[in-house]
Amino acid sequence: MGERKVTVAAEVGLHARPAATFVQRAKQAPMDITVAKAHGGDAVNAKSILAIMGLDVRQGETVVISAEGEGSEEVLDELAEIAGKP
Repeated sequence: MGERKVTVAAEVGLHARPAATFVQRAKQAPMDITVAKAHGGDAVNAKSILAIMGLDVRQGETVVISAEGEGSEEVLDELAEIAGKP
């Protein structure tokens, strides 16, 4: 299973527009993808905007994005870039 640890840079955290962009990209991937706060908490479905918003990830917090399957490394790189953008 591949994973990326990303510190969220957006001022609004992983909410609103960054969350929507993140979920849109995740939905394009054929594999299951999860996101969790790096310092505890359950992993949630990265393809669910409600689940992502429910994590309440704020600027400066670190998340772990995980996926497994063919093409997952590329998808993880793209999602990490989205989550880490200011």
